[in-house]
Amino acid sequence: MSEYLSVTTLTKYIKYKFDQDPHLQSILLKGELSNFKKHSSGHLYFNVKDKDSVISAMMFKGNANQLTFEPKEGDEVLLEARVSVYERRGNYQIYVNKMELDGIGNLYQNLEQLKQKLKKEGFFNNEHKKPIPRFPKKIAILTASTGAAIRDIQSTINSRYPLAEKIQISTLVQGTQAKEDIIKNIKYADSLGVDTIIVGRGGGSIEDLWNFNEEDVVKAIFECQTPIISAVGHETDFTLSDFVADVRAATPTQAAVMATPDQYELMQQIKQYQFSLSRYIKQYLEKQYKQLDHLASYYKFKQPSLLYDQQIQRKDDLERQLTQLLLSKIENKKYQLKVLHQNFNVKTLNQTILQNKRQLVNVKNRLSNLTMKNIHNNKLEFKNKVELLNNLSPTNTMLRGYSIINKDDKVITSTQDLSKDDEITLAMKDGNVDAIVKKVRCEHE
Repeated sequence: MSEYLSVTTLTKYIKYKFDQDPHLQSILLKGELSNFKKHSSGHLYFNVKDKDSVISAMMFKGNANQLTFEPKEGDEVLLEARVSVYERRGNYQIYVNKMELDGIGNLYQNLEQLKQKLKKEGFFNNEHKKPIPRFPKKIAILTASTGAAIRDIQSTINSRYPLAEKIQISTLVQGTQAKEDIIKNIKYADSLGVDTIIVGRGGGSIEDLWNFNEEDVVKAIFECQTPIISAVGHETDFTLSDFVADVRAATPTQAAVMATPDQYELMQQIKQYQFSLSRYIKQYLEKQYKQLDHLASYYKFKQPSLLYDQQIQRKDDLERQLTQLLLSKIENKKYQLKVLHQNFNVKTLNQTILQNKRQLVNVKNRLSNLTMKNIHNNKLEFKNKVELLNNLSPTNTMLRGYSIINKDDKVITSTQDLSKDDEITLAMKDGNVDAIVKKVRCEHE
């Protein structure tokens, strides 16, 4: 029995082999995270897989705290790890020392960050969405000039609604120059006055579709005044252009379906409308015929004279009333004219006019006499006042030997205003005299 090994012994031996192999002590591995769990201790437990295989993995808390991102299910990662065996379960697994996002994983991370930023700024809000016209006259198609996308869109529009004019704008949908070309063509299509714009391309990797995740492309779609249908990639592909567009189509073919009505459905609707309208007209005519039959059976229509006999008599009565009213007014006016004629007397009028003329002459004479008298009296009064004013004039006073005393440009009228040695000016009839007061004598002294 001694040659038989226990499970523990075998497991320890296998673990020893793993731990002693230098090729397994530090390996570089890439894959996708799955079944990801973060333990309450801070350790990370997960699987790393590719399309054919899966391996268990764990990362201790100390190494996990050094991560620059938050790992999650589906992340494509690059790992530095060692391979060993977990003895308790006898499974081999990797112990991860370092982890970083793969290039594609970085793209997904950048995409999610930009998505959250634009969402916060309101670029994806429903209130900004414009309705797609039901019956478009012109549809602008922005996609590559060759490829399945343009063929699918054109053939779908032709089969569904051939009345719509298709304006194909060849657009780069992949590569370094695609972003600027997409923005330029969106603005150009918006200026054409089309009803709907379809922006699309076939499927591809996230790198192939990345131009439709560019912030500038999203803003160009947001600012476009024409409704836009985004049809980028396949049904499982989502880009930021899908979120900001007015409508997102899973495929280019579905975009053409959303942009146009189905001509066969329209024909069916037209036939249904024709049937409904014909039935309504038939019912309406039947109703009107019944109404006509009912009116035709009315007794007055069987004896048409009953309709106008009363009206003829009514007309005669009104004519008679009108004639009587006119004759009455004419008689009244004749009477008023007669009274005025009797009151009107030419001789009396002439006498009144002559009397008024005499009164007017008398009034004019009295007014003329009164005016002349007032003028004469005013002249005398004016003359007297001029003479009085002349007598009171300082000039005339000085002609009689008087003079005017000024001190500091003020007229002196009292000895109380003068003092010895004051400089004064005597204004006389023929000039001024400057003097100095030698003595002042008042009457009471």
